[in-house]
Amino acid sequence: MTKSILRRMDLALLAATVGIVLMSLVIIGSATHINTPSDDRYWFVARQGIFALVNVGFAAFLLNFDYKLLQGYGNKLYVFNLIMLLAVMFVGQSALGAQRWISIGPISIQPSEFSKIIMIVSLATMLEDRVGKLNTLHDLLPVAAYVGLPFLLVMKQPDLGTSLVFMAIFFGMVFACGINLRILGGIFATGIAMMPILWHVLKDYQKMRIMVFMDPNVDPLGSGYHIIQSKIAIGSGLLFGKGLFEGTQSQLNFLPENHTDFIFAVVGEELGFIGVTFLLLLYLVVLWRGMCIARDASDMFGRLLAVGITSMLAFHVLVNVGMTLGIMPVTGIPLPLMSYGVSSLTTNILSITILMNIQLRKQKLLF
Repeated sequence: MTKSILRRMDLALLAATVGIVLMSLVIIGSATHINTPSDDRYWFVARQGIFALVNVGFAAFLLNFDYKLLQGYGNKLYVFNLIMLLAVMFVGQSALGAQRWISIGPISIQPSEFSKIIMIVSLATMLEDRVGKLNTLHDLLPVAAYVGLPFLLVMKQPDLGTSLVFMAIFFGMVFACGINLRILGGIFATGIAMMPILWHVLKDYQKMRIMVFMDPNVDPLGSGYHIIQSKIAIGSGLLFGKGLFEGTQSQLNFLPENHTDFIFAVVGEELGFIGVTFLLLLYLVVLWRGMCIARDASDMFGRLLAVGITSMLAFHVLVNVGMTLGIMPVTGIPLPLMSYGVSSLTTNILSITILMNIQLRKQKLLF
């Protein structure tokens, strides 16, 4: 079985994923080593590396099972997702003004991260019978409500970034279902028209993020500080960068969250334009393979899974890179496989595993 899987493995997707994870460990080490005691200087790297190996082992195990088995658990996973998100409201821990984490022993997990992949599986299960049947707004309403409930629970935390990821997953998957494009156009037009109303629904810190996106200097020492320092870091890297462990903005603590949300800025400062181009090419390979896997999937459930995962990863890369460059509002969306975080890393490796599983079974395997 193992030999058969290895022969049919998507080597381009595997190589790009491994490349991003290895690059992540190097950059996390550079971003964090100077700010931790000498005995634990590479604690973040060790922890991320250990969980990466654990996830790889788990992924290798999962590849032995047909992804179609997930279809039978779609509705159960949806209920579990709601329970998990509700649990955050009652037993979750608060940090940085949001209640998003649940502690399990020494590990803090972020349920909203796992809710993304669960939402993709659940929505693919629901949509399989609706392919080609989303022709009116009435047809779309049950699907919107299905996504809307976990969307609201995540917004309550509040976690605007993950909520927006839900929207990207939703639009990507209904598009793959062959939705009437006039409906999508009407939704976008309605959304634009409602922006003045939605502005009053946003919390003050969310409004400030939009304002500093337009002009970071409205609050240069507060909400705009992240963007200003990130742009300085990326711009100062020039063509070849300042070198690993040599980035002044990151090493001297001018750049906040340099191993999580703003890790791309560390790549730009220390590896320069060449480094960020190489990283973006690796992401391009991942997204390209995701689209090819969706195109070649042997069934509609697999195609919808691949589209949902690729939409999620593409949105993450677009928004995270955009916010570090100052062309997107800061939303706290991590860079897939790069940003430090157990929950994010696990979700992304699991997503890649599902893509590989779909690729392996685009034709019937003979074991």
